[in-house]
Amino acid sequence: QVQLVESGGGLVQAGDSLRLSCAASGRTFSTYYIGWFRQAPGKEREFVGAITRSGGSTYSADSVKGRFTISRDNAKNTVYLQMNSLKPEDTAVYYCAAGGNYYVNYARELDYGYWGQGTQVTVSS
Repeated sequence: QVQLVESGGGLVQAGDSLRLSCAASGRTFSTYYIGWFRQAPGKEREFVGAITRSGGSTYSADSVKGRFTISRDNAKNTVYLQMNSLKPEDTAVYYCAAGGNYYVNYARELDYGYWGQGTQVTVSS
């Protein structure tokens, strides 16, 4: 089992950068792949990106490709979401999630068994 806590959200202006962190408890962090999702007001939660257990591969939604980067430090039990060139449409609550399936669709919420509480990101124009 793993517990996740997101941090780093806040209010920024369009074009600014933010780095979100997802800190995990437990000694088996490296056995989980990690995904980032977001939910804007009035919209369904959507996939942002994911990183494999080793950190060797990352995946990003088209809407954030080239602007957002995911990385992880397994020694620190932490995954990062670096967000650059932020846009007002990036405003949402951002969640990290952990999963341990052998076969996985990184964009599918059902493939994640553990979720953080979320952190608010607001981008003003």
